[in-house]
Amino acid sequence: MSDPANTSPTDVGGPPIVLTYSSVDAEYEALRTRAVVVDRSHRGRLRIGGPRAADMLNGLVTNDVGGIEPGHGCYAAALTPKGKIVADLRIYREEDGFLIDAPMRAAAGWLAVVKKYVNPRAAPHHDLSTSMRALGVYGPTSHHVAAAVVGATPTALGVMPPYAHLHAAVGDGVAVVARVPDAGVEGFDVYLPAEQFDAAWSRAVDAHATPAGLAVWDVARVEAGYPEWGLDIDDTTIPQEANFDDLHAISYTKGCYTGQEVVARVHFRGHVNRHLRGLRIEGDAAIPPRTPLVDESGRLVGEVRTAVRSPRLGAIALGMVRREVAHGATLRARWDEGDAAVMVQTLPFPA
Repeated sequence: MSDPANTSPTDVGGPPIVLTYSSVDAEYEALRTRAVVVDRSHRGRLRIGGPRAADMLNGLVTNDVGGIEPGHGCYAAALTPKGKIVADLRIYREEDGFLIDAPMRAAAGWLAVVKKYVNPRAAPHHDLSTSMRALGVYGPTSHHVAAAVVGATPTALGVMPPYAHLHAAVGDGVAVVARVPDAGVEGFDVYLPAEQFDAAWSRAVDAHATPAGLAVWDVARVEAGYPEWGLDIDDTTIPQEANFDDLHAISYTKGCYTGQEVVARVHFRGHVNRHLRGLRIEGDAAIPPRTPLVDESGRLVGEVRTAVRSPRLGAIALGMVRREVAHGATLRARWDEGDAAVMVQTLPFPA
């Protein structure tokens, strides 16, 4: 079954986003065998610099950014004092500060945290969400495409670890090219001045990347087990519920940060009652977000968060499921228009 193209920008609660350029099946095939280029500009971007940038940022996020060397980075979360996720973040250490990438639906909340807690005199911060845009290149040949976009060496990009990055001149500006694991395949996000975006997109296409939209990106991240803030996780979610240990987003040896007490207590003395899990859906049902999941006795044990149709795996989803539900268990998703069997599995889905 092929999905129709939807190249008209779609409103998903922020800047308009293209869902598909051709079809999900065609774009997914390119993602798995060659490379796709995806507009990532709807996410938020922020720079924090100055002599106290590392100390101040380290007091706000779950991972240890103080020990990161320039050219490297990490995944992390900013939390409320009660340990709930304000935003999950991609953090890149530069020579003179940090470039921080936040989800579209969480960007305003993250910016509010920075404005509240970071003294701009000690650590100047600037919202770059308008002046800087981003494109993502994902797939087995993505290092060749990303290199063509910024004039870098494919080999240099291909050996970078996750969240490592380099700077490259593009036109009259500078781009940041970062290796990212979110799509479950080799991938790079390229951050560059807004006025350079169209030319960079053209270079990616000329290097044989297939234009792809948000729909295929959602399939890829669900397969890889990466949650999207506002869909799969939000400010009611504790990091361990979202598998942030497995995603290497938490340090238990760093100093204090907002929400640390809750995270540490769960890790050292307790557990969470629910976890983000993979779900395999019977048939090809399109299950709405927040659809309840019940066990064989009819007891509510979770809910579906993001459901997609993978051309490779069929109907799958991310769901928040109670911890006592075993991997391999079969649940039922029930909503007004339908009912489907759902099997619980570990994340990520098989490669």
